[in-house]
Amino acid sequence: MSDNVCPQCQQELDWQGHYHCNNCAESFLKVGYCPDCQAQLEKLQACGAANYFCNSCNELKSKSRVRFEFEKKVD
Repeated sequence: MSDNVCPQCQQELDWQGHYHCNNCAESFLKVGYCPDCQAQLEKLQACGAANYFCNSCNELKSKSRVRFEFEKKVD
C-alpha cells in the first residue's frame, strides 16, 4: 500500500493534478513540514528531483526526514 492515503477514510488517493479521494469526494494537497522547527517547507523542483527548503532554518531538509500531511484543497 502506498503512503498516499486519505486522512479521513484511509483509502488510496488518486493523482489528478492533485490528490483526490473517490470515496470521500475530497481533494487534498500533500504538504511537507520541517522535522526540526515544524514550519511548512518550500518544495524546490529541478531536473526531476525534489528538494525541500525550510525558510525558518534557512537550509535544505532531507526528504526522508520531512513530515508529510494531506490537507484539504481549497478551491
